Amino acid sequence: MKTRQQTASHLFEVNIYLQQAFFVVVILLCVFSIISPPIALLLGVIIVNVFGNPFLAFNHKAITFLLQFSVVGLGFGMNAASAVSAGKEGFALTIFSIFSTLIFGTLLGKWFQTDKKTSHLISCGTAICGGSAIAAISPVIKSNENQTSIALGVIFILNSIALFVFPFIGHQLDLSQKEFGLWCAIAIHDTSSVVGAANKYGAEALQIATTVKLARALWIIPISIFTAVLFKNKNSKIKIPYFIGLFILAMLLNTYVPATAIIAPHIVGIAKIGLTITLFLIGATLNVNTLKSVGVKPLLQGVFLWVFIAGLGLASILYLG
Repeated sequence: MKTRQQTASHLFEVNIYLQQAFFVVVILLCVFSIISPPIALLLGVIIVNVFGNPFLAFNHKAITFLLQFSVVGLGFGMNAASAVSAGKEGFALTIFSIFSTLIFGTLLGKWFQTDKKTSHLISCGTAICGGSAIAAISPVIKSNENQTSIALGVIFILNSIALFVFPFIGHQLDLSQKEFGLWCAIAIHDTSSVVGAANKYGAEALQIATTVKLARALWIIPISIFTAVLFKNKNSKIKIPYFIGLFILAMLLNTYVPATAIIAPHIVGIAKIGLTITLFLIGATLNVNTLKSVGVKPLLQGVFLWVFIAGLGLASILYLG
C-alpha cells in the first residue's frame, strides 16, 4: 500500500504535468494565432490562479527575451521615414509627460507615504517603459527584492487592464490611428501592452506606438544618471537598452534593402506570435500572492499616476496636437 507521503508526491507530480500541459496548449494556441494578445494575457491570469505556474523561475527571462525579439521583428514591418516623422511629433509630448509624471509621482509617494525607492520605481515605470525601466533603475538605487517586486506588480496589473481598456476608450472617442498610437505610447507603461493594444487598433497605430515608445525607452539612460545623482549612488551600473539599435537596423533594412521584402512579412508574423506568448507569460505572473504583496498604497499611487499621464496625454493629443 502507498503511504500518505507517496500519494501526496504522486499527486504533486500529476499537478505539475497538468500545469505544464495547460501552458503548452496555450502557447500552441498563440503560435497558430488562434487567440488574440488580450485573450492570451487573460488566460495567463486564469491559469496561474487556478493551476499555478510550473515555469515561474524562467518566466522573467523568457518575457525579456521574447519581448525584445518581438520588438526587433516588428521593425521589419515599419518604414524609416514614417517612423522619424512619428518620433518628431511625439518628442515634445514625451519629454513633458516623462518629467511631469516623475514630479507628480514623487509628490504622490510623499502623500501616500510609500517607501521612497518603491515610489521612485513606480514613477519611472509609469513615466518611461514599465518593467524595463524598473529593471534598469532598480540596481541604480540598489532596491531590495521586495521593493522591486511591488513596483513590478503595480505596473503589470495596470498594464493588463490597459490592454483591454485603451482600445475600447479609443473607439468610444473615435480616435484616429495616429492619435491612438501616440496615446498608447505615452500612457501605457510596458512596451508589450503598448504594442498589443496598438496592434488591436490598427497597422498605423502599431507603427506610431512602437516607434514613439522605443524612443521613449531611450530616456532610461538620462533618467538612470539623474537617479544615481538623486540617490547618491555614484558606482551604480546603468543598463542601456541595446535591442532598440537592432529595431532601428531592422527598420532601415525593410526601408532601403528591397530584398528584405521577401522575408519581412514572415518575420513580422513571427514577432506578433512572440508578443502574444509574451503577454500570456506576463499574465501568468499575476497570481493572488502578487496582488496581495503589492499593498494598497503603492497600487493607489500607480493608479493615480496612470490616470494622470493618460488624461494629460489624451488632452494634449486632442487639443494641442
